[in-house]
Parts: sequence; C-alpha cells; structure tokens
Amino acid sequence: MSGRIVPGSGRAILGEGPIWSARHDAVFWVDILGRRVRRLSLATGEVTAWDMPEPIGWLIERADRDDFIAGLATGFVKLSLDPVSIRAIVDPEPDRIENRMNDAKADPAGRIWAGTMPFSCEGASGSFYRLDPDFTVARVDGPYTIPNGPAMAPDGRSLFHTDSKLSTVFRFAVNDDGSLGPRAPHIVFPAEWGSPDGMTLDADGGLWIAHWGTGQVSRFDPTGARERSIALPASQITSMTFAGPALDRMFVTSAADGVEEADAGALFEVDPGCRGLPTLPFGG
Repeated sequence: MSGRIVPGSGRAILGEGPIWSARHDAVFWVDILGRRVRRLSLATGEVTAWDMPEPIGWLIERADRDDFIAGLATGFVKLSLDPVSIRAIVDPEPDRIENRMNDAKADPAGRIWAGTMPFSCEGASGSFYRLDPDFTVARVDGPYTIPNGPAMAPDGRSLFHTDSKLSTVFRFAVNDDGSLGPRAPHIVFPAEWGSPDGMTLDADGGLWIAHWGTGQVSRFDPTGARERSIALPASQITSMTFAGPALDRMFVTSAADGVEEADAGALFEVDPGCRGLPTLPFGG
C-alpha cells in the first residue's frame, strides 16, 4: 500500500497537526514554518488556506464554539478563521523566545496536551504542558528537544508522547488530577526506521506513528510491536488523522524543509485498513 497526494494540498515547509472536523466535514492542518492553516473539504475537495502572523504548531476545535485553540510561537491562543482573529490565552514560556509549540492533542476530559521545542531543534529547552478547560496551564514533563505526537487512550488513563531526538515513544499513566506518572519507554526506533513523529490511535488500540526520514507510517500493536507499515512518496512524514463519517480514511502530513523531493510537503491520503477514533475537542 502507498499514499496518494491530495490535489491542491500545496507544498508545506513543515506540515503538521492534521485534525478531522465533523462539524466542517473537513481536515485541517498547519504549515508550522510557512505560518499557514489549510483546510480540505471532503465534500468538494477544495483546499482553503489562511496566513498566520507567526509560526503555528497546531489547532484544536472547541467543543461548544465554532473556533479553535491554537499553539503559536508565543503560546496558547483562541483562533477564529474567516476572518482570522487571534486572542491570547497564555504564554507558558515568556522567557524562552527561542522556543515554539510543536504538537498537541485533546483528551476525553477536554484538556489539551502540548509540547514546546527550540526553533533550532538543538538543546533540550522544551517542555510538555497541559491546558485545562478553565484555561489554566501546567508544566507536566520535561525537558524535551523535539516533542511530538501526543496520543491519548480512549479511557484517558494513559498517554503516548515522544521526543523525536531520542527516537523513543514514551508511555505515561494519567492521574485523576491530570498529572502524569513517570515516563516509561514504550517503543524505541532503530536508525533504519527514521525518527518517530506524530501519532494517533485507532479503534482497535493500534498506535499509528509517522516516520520522519524514511517515508512511511506504521501501526504498532498494544505491546509496541510493529504490525505493518504504509510507504509514502516523501521522506519527512510528520503526522496523521483518521477522517470521514466512518473514520476509515487517513490523511498524512509531510514536510519539504531541507529536501528537494517532488512530493515533499504534500498532504497524502492512505487506506489504513481500519477505523480510527474521533478527533477530540477542547472543553473550554
């Protein structure tokens, strides 16, 4: 199996953070370094783009409002599109202008889990944060160099997160108060696999991971064993989301930064051979 390019999806410098919106019947994703949000309408195939004033790591829908929470270089914000409107919530690292946000997910309790990292991708100056529905923020883990791919178990009791620089996917227990247990190595990528990037879980408990550097996405069973992989025509694969009313379509982001590949930076669609879980919204 391999992926197909979504027509008109563009060439992102650093495509990331795809989410499925049932409300809009669309997939949204970001170009972090290109400072742009894109939306693919599944009904029409049309791709729409909005420019951002600074690097944007991710966006997550709000449960009861037709807008988003987003992670900009300067912190958590409320984001509306058509027209673009940005309202600051909190900058968790006002003293670290060398950092930006990179990847995030919401959990069943409506909280957002988000990592920060240095623009340079060097030096462990990043951290892992939790934004609660009352808009308070807490640092829950660190340090990180390239935090990626939070993925939350459906019961909200365990969380997967990675530092791509360490080629390791960690598993955490999630406590009732939102704090995390110790980070425990779950999957270690050998060099020939590339680096683990974005992640998501399917309805059967499989953990899907994007491979930065080796052009593929892989499914891992609950024990951490790789079950299968899907090749893609770009080496720098960053993340994925299940989409569509049946959650049986998978859309995959990629990056063109530093490579000359013809298809780098495109959005791809693959057949995952399974169903996913809904993209969860922020509860505030």
